Amino acid sequence: MSLVVANNGFKIEKIDNTTFRLSLFGIWKKENLNHNIEALEKNNINKNSKLIVDFKELKECDSSAIIYLISFFKGFNESNVMIENLASHENIYKFYEKYYQDNILELKSKDNFLEIIGKDFYEIYKEFINFIDFIGKVCYFFIYSLFNPKKIRFKAMLKYIDTSAVNALLIVGVTSFLVGVVIAYQGAVQLEKFGANIFIVEMICITMFREIAPLVTAIVIAGRSASSYTAEIGAMKITDEIDAMRTMDFEPTLFLVMPRIFALVISLPLLVFFADIVGIFGGMVIAYTDLDVTFFEFINRMGQEVPVKHLLIGVFKSIFFGIAIAIIGCYRGFQVQNNTTSIGKFTTISVVNAIFVVIALNAIFSVILTQIGI
Repeated sequence: MSLVVANNGFKIEKIDNTTFRLSLFGIWKKENLNHNIEALEKNNINKNSKLIVDFKELKECDSSAIIYLISFFKGFNESNVMIENLASHENIYKFYEKYYQDNILELKSKDNFLEIIGKDFYEIYKEFINFIDFIGKVCYFFIYSLFNPKKIRFKAMLKYIDTSAVNALLIVGVTSFLVGVVIAYQGAVQLEKFGANIFIVEMICITMFREIAPLVTAIVIAGRSASSYTAEIGAMKITDEIDAMRTMDFEPTLFLVMPRIFALVISLPLLVFFADIVGIFGGMVIAYTDLDVTFFEFINRMGQEVPVKHLLIGVFKSIFFGIAIAIIGCYRGFQVQNNTTSIGKFTTISVVNAIFVVIALNAIFSVILTQIGI
């Protein structure tokens, strides 16, 4: 046996070419720990070697020293580390060894960019597959309900129409009126410069009918209904009501999703029509006060110069907005996990997703309809 190195806190002896003995002594605390670490690391003991660790002469050590020693021993093969005379420090050593986590491995996994990208893409792929599966169920039961009207829960549908449409009349009306006022006011400033006051009618009507009224109404309903659908279905999932439905051979998609979809398909076009009326009225007020265009002149020119197709296009788009909002709200509700915090998480996600999809659909419709000349 030959002495390799000695220090105030340890002694390393080389037993043979592949075996070392590390004897700890003195006091190992945070005050002198850095010094001992530097001295120990300088020896560069081969990690494939066998290491015998003797705690016999170690008088005192604190948690920071124990954690470092455990991490140092983890660098060796577990079967190559033998610990002797641990009795006086056994409790603290066993405790930290039990709950020790290899931070180096965690950091390496966090720094592995390709692994992170791969996991993210896999999660997106799974999410896409689950959503397509959900869409397939919705399409199947939608067609099934049309051919089997008795399966439609009309009472539930009327309840959702009440909560989605009737209770939203005030906020939709106020929002549409203010938007109509803003559009008319901004347009009036520009048209007045060119003496084209009367063209305020076409600007307000076409803008409200085609774009603003459907979009604003859908965004308001996305914030109200998508969140409520997610919260309601999520609460049912937490309380195992959905599992109970499946056990009793009730299909959740048919009983929970379809009434909500039918409710928004019916109520959202009606809300858009209501928003058109209120928004136009707001524009008429500004046209009368700022441009001296009377209500009679406004209505008369609207009937002559604004084709009804613009109104129908806005109402037509709202049907698809309603379907998208209902599907997203219900889908996120089924994703809620068995804890209360996930309800808030998926409710927020459903609102954001619904608003984004509404805006995206509106953009797609605008481009397509403009390209085909409608």
